[in-house]
Amino acid sequence: MITPARDIYSSRADRAAGIVQRRDPVVYGSAKVEPGTGLDAEQLGGYERNGYILLKNFFSAQETQALKREVERLVRDPAIRRREEAITEKGTDVVRSVFMVHKLSKLLGRMSQDMRLVGIARQILGSDVYIHQSRANMKPGFKGKEFYWHSDFETWHVEDGMPAMRALSCSVLLTDNDASNGPLMVVPGSHRQFVSCVGETPQDHYKQSLKKQEYGVPDPVSLQLLVDQGGIDVLSAPAGSVVFFDCNIMHGSNSNISPYPRSNVFMVYNSVENTLNPPRYGLNPRPEFIATRESFAPIQAVEPGYLRSV
Repeated sequence: MITPARDIYSSRADRAAGIVQRRDPVVYGSAKVEPGTGLDAEQLGGYERNGYILLKNFFSAQETQALKREVERLVRDPAIRRREEAITEKGTDVVRSVFMVHKLSKLLGRMSQDMRLVGIARQILGSDVYIHQSRANMKPGFKGKEFYWHSDFETWHVEDGMPAMRALSCSVLLTDNDASNGPLMVVPGSHRQFVSCVGETPQDHYKQSLKKQEYGVPDPVSLQLLVDQGGIDVLSAPAGSVVFFDCNIMHGSNSNISPYPRSNVFMVYNSVENTLNPPRYGLNPRPEFIATRESFAPIQAVEPGYLRSV
């Protein structure tokens, strides 16, 4: 009888929380990058060390405005608001997130293929990539709620069956993100340690977790240890900036109690060599709009000129 290999990133399997060292690389090696794209050696080293990189003013003001208008159009569209891809804040009709935006919008679909973004994802992950998940996160003034501390990989590993830490998020800032409106916060270096969380995941957990996550969040002791080691970086940056961050970095954001909205678009790039297995513990697969399973075809990168005529 063959004994199944032990899951080194086991989580939500028993009553104990814990921290284990990451076994996977952070930067997987060189992949083909188009000339004039990608990170230089210093930037790549910073990403490997800290688990993220902030690239200010990556998109021009004109490009950013075109993307922002498109997200606003999606949020206003009654047909979109009725879809399950539109997630509202708990107990309200305020839109918190719209998922699968690369399929719901031709323009955002092209953005997900932008050779400048795809090139960096390929460079870090060392292979061709596909979109595991995409979403627009909105934090309207006075109403936008927090996203509590979490590692994306913990959820993707348990609830989606993602095998290894070979994915990353790319956040495109559509509005200025500053200390007042709930910007992304990360714990530098935390991507090198995996926090095993407590609790048994209910079936169809996504119906609650997309509004407020209660399972798959770190315990206070583990979180404090990570912050004691790495501190907290608050990623304030102007609209048009881009953040790439590792799938396992501990991150979150505060509520927006300012009058000014904060909106970002996220593309999750996963390696084509890291496609999904069945979820852990007999959980049902999450819907396609949260975790891509229908096709793992590599992205065909496009020139950035798609935004000039918008």
